[in-house]
Amino acid sequence: MPEDGTSHPLPGTRPMAPGDWLRRDERFAEQMAERDDLVLNHRNAVIACLPEAEAAASELLAEVCAEIGADGESFTRADGVVVSLDASDPLGTLGRLVQEDFAIMTRGPEEHVLSGGVICFPSRWTLAEKVGKPLTRIHVPVAVYDAQIAKRVQRLFDGVQVERPIVRWNHLPYSTEVLHNPAPEPAVPYEPDTRESRTPFLRKERQVIKRLPKTRAVVFSIHTWITRG
Repeated sequence: MPEDGTSHPLPGTRPMAPGDWLRRDERFAEQMAERDDLVLNHRNAVIACLPEAEAAASELLAEVCAEIGADGESFTRADGVVVSLDASDPLGTLGRLVQEDFAIMTRGPEEHVLSGGVICFPSRWTLAEKVGKPLTRIHVPVAVYDAQIAKRVQRLFDGVQVERPIVRWNHLPYSTEVLHNPAPEPAVPYEPDTRESRTPFLRKERQVIKRLPKTRAVVFSIHTWITRG
């Protein structure tokens, strides 16, 4: 796990260091092979985009390409795989370029709304159930996400500035080493099982909140690690 992967109480955000948005770790080739399979063969399970997120998706692809030095018609990843830089399919392209998942949040009447994204490694949720929903509704299964936390998170999304992204870490005792772990929304609030015998793994997510300069949409990127606890 990264040395800076320290979790703080919700919302637990800190300023992100310049140039530290996207990371590549020692599981890059393994994770990217899984992402390739999901994007190419199970697209509807990992990609969604409402019309209001289309411009932001294109802008996000341009931002990521600039960050990793990808230009032209294709990009050769660190594992040697060549990815076509298809501007007509920004989310499908993004899903195959880097290890991060991306959620595009656009401003709704009261809260930011999940309007699109590429989520290859969900933790017991599905993009299809969450897309089009505001922040509070997205977090309904999380017992600790109460009204006070919801207001603080919304203020963060409203206040994050271009060129000043913020980062937080999420730690979760985990029962499986599977990265692509979708599940339907539970009927009761989710409480993690912290009993050691039931949670042999630890899942850490590095979550960056970044505002796009043109569309002003907020991007929520997620880099996931799973190790034995």
